[in-house]
Amino acid sequence: MNVCMIGTGYVGLVTGICLAHIGHNVTCVDIDTHKIEMLKKGELPIFEPGLEDLLKVNVSDKRLHFTNDIKQAVQNSQVIFIAVGTPPAKDGNANLTNVFEAAHDIAAALNEYKVIVNKSTVPVGTAEKVSEIIQKNKKSETDFSVVSNPEFLKEGSAIKDIFEGDRIVIGVEDQNAQAIMEQLYKPLSIPVYVTDVKSAEMIKYASNAFLATKISFINEIANVCEKVGADITKVAGGMGLDKRIGASFLNAGLGYGGSCFPKDAKALVETAKQAGYHFKILNAVIEVNDKQKQIMVDKISKYVSKLNNPVVGILGLAFKPNTDDIREAPSLYIIQKLKEQGIKLKAYDPIAMENTKIIIPDITYCSNLYDACRDVDVVVITTEWEEFKNMDLDIVKDSVKTPLIIDGRNIFDPIQMNQKGFKYISIGR
Repeated sequence: MNVCMIGTGYVGLVTGICLAHIGHNVTCVDIDTHKIEMLKKGELPIFEPGLEDLLKVNVSDKRLHFTNDIKQAVQNSQVIFIAVGTPPAKDGNANLTNVFEAAHDIAAALNEYKVIVNKSTVPVGTAEKVSEIIQKNKKSETDFSVVSNPEFLKEGSAIKDIFEGDRIVIGVEDQNAQAIMEQLYKPLSIPVYVTDVKSAEMIKYASNAFLATKISFINEIANVCEKVGADITKVAGGMGLDKRIGASFLNAGLGYGGSCFPKDAKALVETAKQAGYHFKILNAVIEVNDKQKQIMVDKISKYVSKLNNPVVGILGLAFKPNTDDIREAPSLYIIQKLKEQGIKLKAYDPIAMENTKIIIPDITYCSNLYDACRDVDVVVITTEWEEFKNMDLDIVKDSVKTPLIIDGRNIFDPIQMNQKGFKYISIGR
């Protein structure tokens, strides 16, 4: 099947490359000429484990193509994905400018029946607006269908999420579009959940909002555990054994970050508000998440406020492991607040330092985790990279001024850390 993917950001690239890998002829389109030239050479503008190998294989096998020519890509394809960015607007809702521009481009190029797929995360009702734009601006009487097909990719495991996902959600209004979408995804052998378009649009937001709620809830429980002497890891372990609850997203820490949960939670609050409903739970989830980052800052400040010229080493900048994404990363908030206190900062992340340097250029970036620990008063862990879990604690202890680790991800056992001679502060323990 010939497929056009408009947008070569994270979702568009991963989805396009994986669709090519299951046998489709995929053309990825972007207005960024430099990015398209990179991709043609087999170079990725993002980091995702395993994706570069798939890119090279499918370009070599001529199933995957990259272009700036949206008209030709649309006209040569049966299925057209819109996978452009929907950043948050000032009011918290999704900014749909890129989606609507893509709809205008599709309308201008429409030459025969197409299935147009909203892959971008968009509020309920967006498919209707896209349909209206195309209907109003198309150059002929050509028919088309607009489908909602939300993505459920986790950065760091996105390829597995596509090939081994829990479900594929398709929101359609006609059987022809449904048949085409089911045929598109048939090689994956993953359950397809078919519903109406508006329900599909809501499923994406509702899913992310619920996961964000689990994270904020366990962080609230962690804060109570600290006050009453319980251990959040044991509490979460016991909770997770209940099949009604499940163990996923019960890791207490610094709160959620990244490109999805913060944006989608706020967008759903705004969608509810526009519909005349006050979403009390989700507003509280957002408030708790913001507070959790400040709690970490307070933990650090407690130990360095009385020191002369304190130095703090930050281990981890990405919002989660196995990605270079720093959008809404808790580390950025923590760094900024510590800078405001005049604290000198050293930092290390295996992948995300170059992205961080663009927005925070005035701290010391280190070549490895041990350099980041050398001569610091406090080591702060903000991302649970495997590299940090496997660090040589003896080297760290010999490198620091004070053997104090404040761990925002609970990657070590408190008893073992104390036996190693560290003062170890974690979350909810």
